[in-house]
Amino acid sequence: MRTVTKKELVNRIAEKTGQTKVVAKEIIQAFLDAIIDELAEGNRLEFREFGVFESKERAARRAQNPRTLERVEVPAKRIVKFKVGRLMRKRVSGDDEDDLPEPHDDDSDGTGARAPRRASAARPATDGSGKPAATGKSADATSDRSPGGAVESGGSPGSS
Repeated sequence: MRTVTKKELVNRIAEKTGQTKVVAKEIIQAFLDAIIDELAEGNRLEFREFGVFESKERAARRAQNPRTLERVEVPAKRIVKFKVGRLMRKRVSGDDEDDLPEPHDDDSDGTGARAPRRASAARPATDGSGKPAATGKSADATSDRSPGGAVESGGSPGSS
């Protein structure tokens, strides 16, 4: 694991966006300053799929110095908490990202209605009574699966 500095991020973002490093640095710094200002005011910042920043009050408490075993009063203070969002959690943990929906695909047709869910490949279609729906075709004619259960294809992806 290595440490990535703000300067490295500025360079990457400047290159990706076509902006100068100076402009990218100003934008990033303004963003970070805005986060700090909002947290200092006691506001909660929510970035969907990324995470949530909150400032919380930590109560005063009595602690013990481990060297001298002397009791010490620790005053109350404000701390920043961060709760990891779903996308970040999956990406950092290495879980498959294909399970995540696209962030803005719920209203792809502009009607305000959610996109219909696709039928699961693991469950066959039923006629409403729990029995498999009749298609009029034999099972052999509609099956894409080999006798072992694997999906047959013209070869593995990338092989020519």
